Amino acid sequence: MHIIKRSEAEVQALAQALVEAKKQVGLCQVCFHLSAEPVCEICRNTNRDNSSICVVADSRDVIALEKTREYRGKYHVLGGVISPMEGIGPDQLHIQQLVQRVSQQRIQEVILAISPSVEGETTTLYIGQLLKPFTKVTRIAFGLPMGGDLEYADEVTLARALEGRRELD
Repeated sequence: MHIIKRSEAEVQALAQALVEAKKQVGLCQVCFHLSAEPVCEICRNTNRDNSSICVVADSRDVIALEKTREYRGKYHVLGGVISPMEGIGPDQLHIQQLVQRVSQQRIQEVILAISPSVEGETTTLYIGQLLKPFTKVTRIAFGLPMGGDLEYADEVTLARALEGRRELD
């Protein structure tokens, strides 16, 4: 409705801007995050920790993690998750490139930050097995969101919250 209410010129300008963005934005040659340059800003940043890689399914996950300002390492974007039902196997994702990065660089830890769906779990387990010979592999904890009520959480979420518990500081 918003677009329909706009003038023809405004809609044309928006359409042109979208076409230009699509032409200019590609994938980083190192981590496969969205980038207008051959190598993204995160990979070029010399202040970031080169000894850890956080593996995510999608560039939106990188953006979400960057908003926390907690993680200072590098990323690797898979481009999805293994999903046999949708015809997506390991060969359609950037998994081989990840294994290459980890085996050729001095990576001390790979953090798997993939959503806990059935497909995400499959992807996490698959990548974990591939990378264990090279480095320490961890996964992010899952559980209850801030402000969430226990009574409304499903069993899997509660189980993950219990598994990811830690000692109070």
